[in-house]
Amino acid sequence: MAVAETQLYAKVSNKHRSKSTSALLESLLAKGFPAHVAQKALVATGQNTVENAVKWLHSHCNDPSLDDPIPQEYALYLCPTGRLLHRLQEFWKESKRQCGKNRAHEVFPHVTLCDFFTCEDQKVELLYDTLKRVGDSFSQCFPPSISLTLHASPSYLGFFIDDIHANVLKDFALAFSSEASALADCHVKPCLKQFHLTLAHKFYPHHQKTLEQLAKCINPGEPCQWVAALYSRDMRFVHYQRLRALFQYKPQNIDELMINAGDFIYVDPTRQCDVSEGWVVGTSHRTGCRGFLPENYTEKAHESDTWVKHREYVFVTASRSSTQTERESNVKLNGEPHNPSMSRSGTNVLSTQNTPLRRAVLVMRHGERVDQVFGKSWLQQCLTADGKYSRADLNLPSALPKRKDSVKQFEYDPPLSCCGIFQSRLIGEALLDQEVLVSYVYSSPALRCVQTAQHVLQGLKLIQKVKIRVEPGLFEWTKWEASKVIPNFMTVAELAEASYNVDTSYRGNFPLSSLVPSESYEDYLSRSSAVMKQIITACPSRGKGVILIVAHGSSLASFTWPLMGLPSRDSSDFAQMVRKIPSLGMCFCEELKEQNKWQMANPPVKTLTHGANAAFNWRNTIVED
Repeated sequence: MAVAETQLYAKVSNKHRSKSTSALLESLLAKGFPAHVAQKALVATGQNTVENAVKWLHSHCNDPSLDDPIPQEYALYLCPTGRLLHRLQEFWKESKRQCGKNRAHEVFPHVTLCDFFTCEDQKVELLYDTLKRVGDSFSQCFPPSISLTLHASPSYLGFFIDDIHANVLKDFALAFSSEASALADCHVKPCLKQFHLTLAHKFYPHHQKTLEQLAKCINPGEPCQWVAALYSRDMRFVHYQRLRALFQYKPQNIDELMINAGDFIYVDPTRQCDVSEGWVVGTSHRTGCRGFLPENYTEKAHESDTWVKHREYVFVTASRSSTQTERESNVKLNGEPHNPSMSRSGTNVLSTQNTPLRRAVLVMRHGERVDQVFGKSWLQQCLTADGKYSRADLNLPSALPKRKDSVKQFEYDPPLSCCGIFQSRLIGEALLDQEVLVSYVYSSPALRCVQTAQHVLQGLKLIQKVKIRVEPGLFEWTKWEASKVIPNFMTVAELAEASYNVDTSYRGNFPLSSLVPSESYEDYLSRSSAVMKQIITACPSRGKGVILIVAHGSSLASFTWPLMGLPSRDSSDFAQMVRKIPSLGMCFCEELKEQNKWQMANPPVKTLTHGANAAFNWRNTIVED
């Protein structure tokens, strides 16, 4: 596009909309909405259109905080667009794939000009005026290109802006903060430290080399049009986690939350301790309502996914040109929640080519267990007067395997539910469809784990070819055992007699007698690391294929962390993480033998998600007394 056309486009982009914010407010007042509520709706939607504000108001009709005078927080960022943004998004995606998520992934690529500050709803329009006025005053002196220099440390990777250009940005940030503070009566603090564009932050030190190699693929001199953008966020949820709903959920109880696919949910991690397993309590970004929802209906979202873009000022210089089409494809419209995950899904030029079959480890949590559905007293519901087992629900097993000691031992070593059996077989069939070669299978001595391994093998059609090695060292953290004692597991001989495909010749690395009740967190991690090392040693490195380990929710972290050389978390964070792992949750690690290390990768099959199905009594529901 010609320079004259580029400058003309910038003038159009930087003009106010033909319909002013006050006119939007008047339209809402004419519809009967109270002034403070109308202003809140306009701010929450970026003061975009009346239609968006009305839609927000209808969605928030049951929001208990609708009348609360809580202002939004605002920040001014300098954001790249064009080809440089595309390269940065490629880095974001590939660094996450190879090294896992770090703090930089929470927000889109940007340079902070003014960090978050509060502004009353009725004064937000003054921020827009300030951005326009200050932008115009700096448009002639804004550098045609910004010099970026890569900087790396054990916990930070990013581009530093050279001093000459940084001084211009500091002057711009100072001018905006000074004028905004005076006009909008708010405290705006400019960023006056080293200006930088973060690529990675708070990552594991051993990932530094990989991240640096990926960063060197970015040419900081790529064509780029810089945009000063004003964003807002809800100050009530700054320290909350954000989840994105994958599916619609319709409440079955009054305290549950209605969610639609794509909804964002705010979750306070400190308020989840008393919530039932598999559930979280959160607040809907779309409706403002709070309630319980099934955690497996969601995935983690980024911090900036719930932010709203209000206005932007496009800096265009005579020596810089870019097409309008390119800009529109990289910048969200004002007023839309910024969703960087959508723009990060493009083609990834940094990806490595398909690698040959490697040795791998698939760590899997067991399927649904009966006490997870029917509670700790499930066995009492099924025992007749003479002590025989008779299932009380179709999701309970039709029979229990024979064991020499009392049938009541199943209270402490519960079996899978029928749905758990179906889940396990379904996972096995999915692994078969993906042509996953399972060479070895290890299982915790817990009956639910042995049964899961058995039915996964049936789905894989390997029940006659691969035997299950029962390894006591794979049992979960014993501190979590409600009985405070180690359960009396079925012996290998009893399992074999019950037709489970166990390897009767295998001798575990950790005998059952070595399991200590209420072991410390450090002892559990030490045991997990040791047993993982011994399993890897026992399965030849020259062999190619998957080592399947069926154990517990805690196993997904405690076995993969030492394998990849990752440090452990503290016990409270560990417990919070484990409670989020559903039945048949999986972690997959591949060996990079040439580099003498292991890396985490996506599991070879998709996740398994389903809803609850409550018990039904036709007499109490259909027939009225």
